[in-house]
Amino acid sequence: MTGTTAARTYRDYSQPLWRRLLISREAAVIGALALVIIVSMMSVRAFAQPITITYLFLDIAPILLIALPMTLVIITGEIDLSVASIVGLSSVTVGVLHQNGMPIPAAALVALLVGLIAGAINGALITIVGLPSLAVTIGTLALYRGLAVGLLGTTAVTEFNKFWTDLAKSKIGDTAIPSVVILIVVLALVFGILLHFTTFGRGIFAIGLSPEAARFSGVNVERTKFILFMLSGIVSALAGIYYTLRFGSARGDNATGLELSVIAAVLLGGVSIFGGRGALPGVLAGVLLIGTLASALRLANVTSDVINVITGTLLIASVVGTSFLAWLRSKRGRPGGTKGSSPTATG
Repeated sequence: MTGTTAARTYRDYSQPLWRRLLISREAAVIGALALVIIVSMMSVRAFAQPITITYLFLDIAPILLIALPMTLVIITGEIDLSVASIVGLSSVTVGVLHQNGMPIPAAALVALLVGLIAGAINGALITIVGLPSLAVTIGTLALYRGLAVGLLGTTAVTEFNKFWTDLAKSKIGDTAIPSVVILIVVLALVFGILLHFTTFGRGIFAIGLSPEAARFSGVNVERTKFILFMLSGIVSALAGIYYTLRFGSARGDNATGLELSVIAAVLLGGVSIFGGRGALPGVLAGVLLIGTLASALRLANVTSDVINVITGTLLIASVVGTSFLAWLRSKRGRPGGTKGSSPTATG
């Protein structure tokens, strides 16, 4: 990953704070989100309706939830492709237990424990056994999905207490904003503080820049990654509980393919696929950008295939754009464009 070395320096911090905040990838994503919202409201009349806002947040809530731990995982240079299958497994857990007489709160706690164990299995295979996260989570994606489908087969559990299904779709007072946004805001603050204002968060960035350098700095690389994969598992399970109650259906194939939307939003939000760079505000804006764009296009009668093509194009553009900017910085930072290590590089 030689092409990204120049991006792993502290040169940008010599710039004024306003410049670092406004001239950044995160600011660009937030600006693009604002532009898409304005254009959508002007060109698609139905987009400005309160019900559109409600369903927008209801639809993207699972992506927003899972994107929080996924951001931390990718910043360390790892990836978790099993998140959607954990959503399905936790959904089935809630459905089967409730079908057998267990109250929803108790079934939800068991589902959260299942997600924690699933994340711990991923973490153990990656940090203890030493397997690559891409291979591990592709394998556990199939394993957890297979367990979920095996428990229920092609059937679905649809008998849930109306109180809980209504709660999952409820709104804050007389506003159009769903109550689940409160949970998302609380978790976003927790993960934001953890990532950006704690020594644990600084260790996450250090691991993404250089695991060996992080070890020499006193960061327990394996333990940090293990904790992040457990967080990814338990938050994915939480998203699965919400998914089940929101749609009133527990199925083994719930949220199939959701991991692609999560990763697309995280990368679009400014997180480097190579690790060591990213910020939660950009990720949240990335999720909202993809959700808003998809919602506006659906209201404009654009087919789902075209929406997928546009989302895929945005993802490719975000990854290519990051690499291009890193290459450009390396050329600017090295006299004559010659290769060499920057004295301020940490990776």
